[in-house]
Amino acid sequence: MATLDVDIQPTEEKRTLTLRGHVGFDSLPDQLVSKSVSQGFCFNILCVGETGIGKSSLMNTLFNTTFENEEVNHFQNTVYLRPRTYNLQESNVDLKLTIVDTVGFGDQVNKEESYKPIVDYIDTQFEHFLQEELKIKRSLHNYHDTRIHICLYFISPTGHSLKSLDLVTMKKLDSKVNLIPLIAKADTISKCELQKFKIKIMSELVSNGVQIYQFPTDDEAVTEINSSMNAHMPFAVVGSCDEVKVGNKVVRARQYPWGVVQVENESHCDFVKLREMLIRVNMEDLREQTHTRHYELYRRCKLEEMGFKDTDAETQPFSLHDVYVAKRKEFLAELQRSEEDMRQMFVNKVKETEAELKERERELHERFEQLKRVHQEEKRSLEQKRRELEEEVNSFSRRKVAAEALQAHMLQSSITHTIKKDKDKRN
Repeated sequence: MATLDVDIQPTEEKRTLTLRGHVGFDSLPDQLVSKSVSQGFCFNILCVGETGIGKSSLMNTLFNTTFENEEVNHFQNTVYLRPRTYNLQESNVDLKLTIVDTVGFGDQVNKEESYKPIVDYIDTQFEHFLQEELKIKRSLHNYHDTRIHICLYFISPTGHSLKSLDLVTMKKLDSKVNLIPLIAKADTISKCELQKFKIKIMSELVSNGVQIYQFPTDDEAVTEINSSMNAHMPFAVVGSCDEVKVGNKVVRARQYPWGVVQVENESHCDFVKLREMLIRVNMEDLREQTHTRHYELYRRCKLEEMGFKDTDAETQPFSLHDVYVAKRKEFLAELQRSEEDMRQMFVNKVKETEAELKERERELHERFEQLKRVHQEEKRSLEQKRRELEEEVNSFSRRKVAAEALQAHMLQSSITHTIKKDKDKRN
C-alpha cells in the first residue's frame, strides 16, 4: 500500500465555508444542556464565621428551605468542619448541595491556628479529586465532587474594622477558594455606619493583599450587573425564614419592637443581591473558577512535587516511565539514607544504653562494696560485744559461785554456833 507524505503548514489559515443546507450541529448547545440536566449539578458552600453569627439562618433563607441544624455552644476546644449534603430539585434541575460549617471558629482563647483546619479541609478535597483523576480506571462522570466552590466569610457587624483573625484567615483562603465576605446581621447597624464599615473593610482587604472573588465582566450578557455588584461588596445580609405580614402581603422578615426588617427588600439589606449573584447569575462561573484556577494551582504544585514538568518546543517530551524510574531511584536513595540514619541512631542508642548500664553497674558495685564494708564493721562490732558479754557472764557466774559458797559457809557456821550454844545451856 502506498503511503502519502503530507506536509502540514503551521501558518496555514483556516477557511470559512458556506453550507448549502442545514446540517444540524447547531443543536450542540441543546444537547449539552440536555446532558447536563440529566446528570445534575453539584455545588459546595463553605461558611466561615463565629458561632451564632447567622450562618445556618442565611443558608435556610438562601435556598428557601430548612436544613438540619444542631445547636453549638461557645466552648469548643478546637475548630472542626461539619459537611452536610442535600439533594434539591427545582423544576427539572437536580442540585446536590453540600454546606460545610466551621464549628467552633473563633471560640478559643488562642485563635492563632483557627484557620488551619479550614485550609486542611480544602486541600483534602482537592487531593481526593486529584487521586480520582490519577486512577487508571476513572469515573469522574459520576464522582461526587466535594471541592469547595465558594467560601462565604461572615464578618461581625462591629462597625469599626476587621479583626486580626478575619484578616489572617481570609489571607490564607484567598488562593484556595472563591472568597466572598459578608457582613452578618446587618440589621444591627445603621445605614450610615454600614456604608462606612463597607469602605473600611474593602480598604483593609486591599492594604493586606486579600484577593476576594470578583464577579466576571467578560460576558456581555452579565457585564453591567456584575460590574455593579462588584462595587457593592461586601454584601450586608440578614437571614430569616419567618413570615411576617406587611401590608397586604406576607414576606420573609425579622420582627422587632421598632419595626420589620424585610429580607428581600433591597433597601433593608443586600440579601437579594447575594442570591442573584451567587445562584442565579454566577454559580457556573464559581464552579469553573474552582476547577480552572484553584484546583489547577493545587494540581500543578502536587505534580511538580512528584517530578512532572511541562515541555516546550526546545525540550523532549517527558516519559512517564523515566519519571517513575527517577522518582523510584530517589525514593530508594531516600529510603537507604533513612535506613542508614536509623541504623546509626540504633547503634548510638545501644552505645548510650551500654554506657548507662556500665555506669549503673559501677554504681551498684561501689554500693555493694560499701555495704560489704559496713557489714564487716558491724560484724566485728557484734563479735566484740559478744566476747564482752561472755566475759561479763563468766565473771557473773564466778561471783555467783563465790557468793553461794560464802553464803553456805556462813549458814554452816551459824548452825554450828547455835548447836554449841544450846549444848552450853544444857550443861
